[in-house]
Order: sequence, then structure tokens, then C-alpha cells
Amino acid sequence: MPAITTPATTPALSLTDEAILAMLAAAQAQAAAMGQPQCIVIVDASAVELGSLRMRGARVLSLRSARAKACTAASTGQRSGAVPEAVRETMALATGGGITGLPGGLPIRFGGQLVGGIGVGSGSGAQDEEVARAALAAVGADPVN
Repeated sequence: MPAITTPATTPALSLTDEAILAMLAAAQAQAAAMGQPQCIVIVDASAVELGSLRMRGARVLSLRSARAKACTAASTGQRSGAVPEAVRETMALATGGGITGLPGGLPIRFGGQLVGGIGVGSGSGAQDEEVARAALAAVGADPVN
């Protein structure tokens, strides 16, 4: 078997525990300021859950949609609401609900490198995205257009 002539590993960024907690706290504070209890889920770039919060009063099934929004953002590198309408149902069925086109999921990037996704649910799509943006800002993540 020939030896590998290129590096066998690459450096990767990952969220620290402190960043995850800071994001959850910032999202919770923004949701509270809006008067809209939210479910917040943060995943890494492989869509593994790193942290979550269901605020008192947030709809219980919104935790499931927030997780799907975070996974969508992490796996596509785009806002969850950017999933084309024509493929939303097919993707949702193919992934057992793991991918969604509902707004409220944002990719988490630092210096352009994707490190995960955040998903927020229980408010309107605009409220969900506003809460997610507050979490990104709290840790200096790249803004999402």
C-alpha cells in the first residue's frame, strides 16, 4: 500500500462550551426582550446537538422544528428558510424531518468556516431569525445575509 503523500488531517474550528452557553444566553435574552418564549438548538457542523433550551411557555413541538432548522443550516451552510420550496417536502421526507424549509435556522461561521448551525422556533419566522442573529452576534460569528 502506498504511503500518503499529503497531510492526513486538516485543522478544524469548533465551538467552545463557553461560546455555546453565551449563544444560548443571548438568544434567551433576545426572546425575553421580545416577549416571545423560544426553543433554541445549537449543533456542530456534523449536526450533532451541542446545546438546547426550551424557554417556559415555548411550544413543545417547536423544539423539534428548532433542531431541524439548526441541522438544515449546518448541513446546507444556508439559512433554513433558503431551502427551495420545490424540494422542501421531498427533503423533509427523505431525512425523516431532519431538514426543513422553515425560517429560523442560521449557519454558524467564523472567518467563512462553517462550524455549525443554530435553530430557533416558537415565534414567527422573523422572530426566530432575530433571536438566532442575536446568538451569532454574541460570539462574533459571521453575520448571515
